[in-house]
Order: sequence, then structure tokens, then C-alpha cells
Amino acid sequence: MPEEDITGAIQRLEEKFVGDEFAFQLFKTAGGYQFLTKPAYQASIGIMLKQQSKKRLSTSAMETLSIIAYKQPISKTEIENIRGVNCDYAVQKLVDKGLIEITGKAETIGRPMLFGTTPKFMEYFGINDLMELPTPKDFTGEINTIGENPELKDTDAQI
Repeated sequence: MPEEDITGAIQRLEEKFVGDEFAFQLFKTAGGYQFLTKPAYQASIGIMLKQQSKKRLSTSAMETLSIIAYKQPISKTEIENIRGVNCDYAVQKLVDKGLIEITGKAETIGRPMLFGTTPKFMEYFGINDLMELPTPKDFTGEINTIGENPELKDTDAQI
């Protein structure tokens, strides 16, 4: 089947299920497509099915996962050097959840295992490509103004 036929069929499905008569629609995720509940219906369906929402990752697991996502492939020793603490438990939990996997072995002494993210990682965070991860410039916000008195700034400007 030619690629344009497939693309056309996907586009028709997206258009069909965008209407309010459907509680789900086609979403592009993890390099593929899935029918997922529309955000407006998630709470209602969750109550009806008495499902618990996804269990959140612990802070240590999230820190470890972030390091792996940005630095992959990376060894456990390198992760520990960045975090400054042992990460055996966090790495094991992330492997168990299918968010990371062993991607090979380093060519350094001892040939340590290298870790990287999985397609399930991209699905979990709703991205299609690792290039969609936030960059440091995405985190720059307003300059910290804690402790500054805006009234004093105004008077300084008038002097």
C-alpha cells in the first residue's frame, strides 16, 4: 500500500473522530498512532471504571530517568556521578516499568551496561521523538524577584 494512501487514511480517521460524538480520538504518540480517550472524558471514564490514575514516579526515579533521557546511552556509574547517590533501585524500577532498557555495553573497563529510554517512555510522556524533550532554554523564566519591593523600584525610577 503506498505511503500516501496510509497517510490519507490516518487523516480521515483523525477528522472523523475529532467530533464531540466520540469520547476518543486518534493521537500520534511514540512514533505511531493510538485511539485514546479525549482529555474532556478522562475523569468521567476513570470514575466509571474505578481506575486509579498512573502512579507517579518518585523524585529519585524522575531524576534518574531525566539523566538517562538526555545523556543516553549512559552507564549506571555515570548516572551516579551526576546524581551523587546510588541509583540501583531507581534504575531497576525504571527497567521494571519498561521506561528504560539496556541498550548495550560500554567499551570502557569492565564493559558496564548502558541504558536508554524505550518507546513506552515516549508514550508515557506523550512525545514522538527525543528531539521533543525540553531544552534548557525552555526552562528560563522570569528573573527571581523575591525580596524586591516593587514600590521602591518605582520611586527609584522617579528620582
